[in-house]
Amino acid sequence: MARALRFEYPGAIYHVMARGDGGKTVFENKDDCEVFLHRLGEACGSCGWRVHAWVLMGNHFHLLLETPQANLVAGMKWLLGVFSQGWNRARGRKGHVFQGRYKSVPVSGSDTDRYYFRTLADYIHLNPARAGLAGGRHGKLADYRWSSLASYARGTGPEWLEMGRVLQSFELAKDGRGRRAYVAWLEARAEAGGEIGEQAQAAMKRGWYLGEDSFKDQLLGLMEKLKGGKRTRPRKGTAESWRDHGERDAEDLISRYAPELDLPTVGKELKTLRKGDERKALLAALLVRKTTVSREWLGQRLGMGHPGSVSRMLGEVKRNRKLAKRLNELDNL
Repeated sequence: MARALRFEYPGAIYHVMARGDGGKTVFENKDDCEVFLHRLGEACGSCGWRVHAWVLMGNHFHLLLETPQANLVAGMKWLLGVFSQGWNRARGRKGHVFQGRYKSVPVSGSDTDRYYFRTLADYIHLNPARAGLAGGRHGKLADYRWSSLASYARGTGPEWLEMGRVLQSFELAKDGRGRRAYVAWLEARAEAGGEIGEQAQAAMKRGWYLGEDSFKDQLLGLMEKLKGGKRTRPRKGTAESWRDHGERDAEDLISRYAPELDLPTVGKELKTLRKGDERKALLAALLVRKTTVSREWLGQRLGMGHPGSVSRMLGEVKRNRKLAKRLNELDNL
């Protein structure tokens, strides 16, 4: 069976979810949760993402995620990859951490079609109540630590969490009154077990999109363009002229880490060095861990040649114990 097409376009909003491989617990302790949130913050910084709601639930997670640039695939590949590597490394194991492909369902964010956006935000925040972990006799829903609802209750959260759009979808003020009203609404629903209505359940089970028929038509039109080999382009002047966030972060990291490796930072000078220089391979591996830049970009910027050659050298860093140890030392600086 062919894999479902990933819809990527500027300003897209998604319900993103992934489960542990074979149903196993991924977030075994607070360290796992904190590391995932740290990596999510890094991905948001590199990709320009905005998260409107999130929850970590032992063997899976949910995100209500907005991508100002069309970069969901690159960002999720990096996020799940770097988290899985660290998770396995901490346990001395190998293999998949998450089960198959992550799920990404496009969600309508239109001001005239708010029902699905707010339904999904509620669905995510009520997960702990449905699992019997919080809400009602299990304590306040907002006291569940690994959910964005705690930030809604406090009024503070990580810079990548945007609370205003959820409040707006309920026509609530973007201030303390609005946040308290939203939290109270969810606490009342958590008392009843956190279930969502039949209409909402039907919408959540629809499969490949969340929105009215007009939103479906928009996505089908996008699919036709993708099949035709065309690409949607971001509007000029948006998101700092739409320059890729990952490349900007990579440039900052090159300035920071190249001197540690006794490497020049200027592209012309890097290209005078041997393409297979181990120091270049280490720097490339570090950029892969911390940003979403492509192998092609690394080959051109670091003077490492063809993307295939970059991949080969990245594999050598991974296999060579000495290089892998040095990479971890750099990562911890």
